[in-house]
Amino acid sequence: MALTQVATNTLTSAASAVSIIGIDTDDVYQLHLNNVAPSVDGKYLRVRFTESGTANTTSNYDYAQVFLYTSGRLNLPGVNGDKVNINNHTNGTGTSETTNGIYTIFNANDSSEYTQMLTESVNLDSSAGVYGSPGGIVFTVASAVDGVSLYYDSGNIATGTFTLYRVT
Repeated sequence: MALTQVATNTLTSAASAVSIIGIDTDDVYQLHLNNVAPSVDGKYLRVRFTESGTANTTSNYDYAQVFLYTSGRLNLPGVNGDKVNINNHTNGTGTSETTNGIYTIFNANDSSEYTQMLTESVNLDSSAGVYGSPGGIVFTVASAVDGVSLYYDSGNIATGTFTLYRVT
């Protein structure tokens, strides 16, 4: 397995959202997040898929994830949402309160299939401690997806590196 970088964005100033575009083949893709943090405390990092560079905000996101944290676990299923909390607990402005993860994307360029995403992350929040969010997301629209858009439920993304790779 080899990774070929398709796009990257390292924030140099706060942004309300970050879109990473570049899915244009039927290959598997991976989105890597490094040290993503909000500008204000206690925020959820959210994801939507993009079509023609625009985030799809329709209620077509299904997911099944597990919130694993130092005190236990919590199952988090959902259907027909208009976005998905990709980290399943808040990040804050404290030291190292960030999201880091690898998100593998399947069937995105195939307009006859649903796009699927495998989620794997490790995060830190002062109230929950260390936590992770393994699981999966299905975008239940048969369309060509060309990327992802990430944003916090309010405020801005203060820091982070967002990189999209094609897996060959």
